[in-house]
Amino acid sequence: MPTVLVTGAARGIGKSIVSHLAAAGWDVIGGVRNAADAEALSALPRVTAVTLDITDDAQVAALPEALPGRLDAVVNNAGIAVSGPLEGLTSSEIRHQLDVNVVGQLAVTSAVLPLLRESRGRIVFISSVNGRLSAPMMGAYSASKFALEAAADALRLELRPWHIGVSVVQPAQTDTDLWRTADQTVADMEAGLSPQHRALYSRHVAGMRKAIPMSQRLAVHPDKVSKVVLEALTARHPKARYPVGLPTAVQMTLMTALPTRARDAVLRRVFGQP
Repeated sequence: MPTVLVTGAARGIGKSIVSHLAAAGWDVIGGVRNAADAEALSALPRVTAVTLDITDDAQVAALPEALPGRLDAVVNNAGIAVSGPLEGLTSSEIRHQLDVNVVGQLAVTSAVLPLLRESRGRIVFISSVNGRLSAPMMGAYSASKFALEAAADALRLELRPWHIGVSVVQPAQTDTDLWRTADQTVADMEAGLSPQHRALYSRHVAGMRKAIPMSQRLAVHPDKVSKVVLEALTARHPKARYPVGLPTAVQMTLMTALPTRARDAVLRRVFGQP
């Protein structure tokens, strides 16, 4: 049976991917950050867990020793979302966003590439609609997803001689803790701003808060993402990009085709921005 490593496997999209791939007959190694999550994940059929903080160089370096002799795929799912006006974010917050969503994912990929080269395996990155369409108040997150997609494009070309497929999966709103706790996330973000930036961006934050219910209504079940991941892993000729659902594909196609001023106007309206 094929074997796959899934990072960020403890909850949300990652846990759904683990369960879906295991049910489809894959042996799954789930990367988690602590012992409690490892114990819970290992209780699932066909699933084993490995402690893996993708920003920890030592843990990433030790990863090949924790994996079986054959690895057929890696699904780089681990990620975070840092929100807020770019002016109000610290350098540390922006570095952390990029460290997790870009540097860590590429480090894991490099660590397992010798195994994937032997198996002619697959690499899948979980990106976002924000990998093609930058959103206000989500600039750091959008920047990380744009960078991830650029890196995936380069890898796809570089790894062609070894027949290693590289794909990007692009979900939009997904029904996970990220959206269920969005109101508290916005409150925490606002509280973390300096008094000056809180005053300057009060209307931006208010618009962001008002847009949450619409995003929550549009959120799809994580299993929809998992099905697309399985398709990317098993297609005879994997595509470079897999939008999750027709509405996501249409949204990205139409919005990126608009002239910049028109696109900006639509985004300001959708996100309630002044």
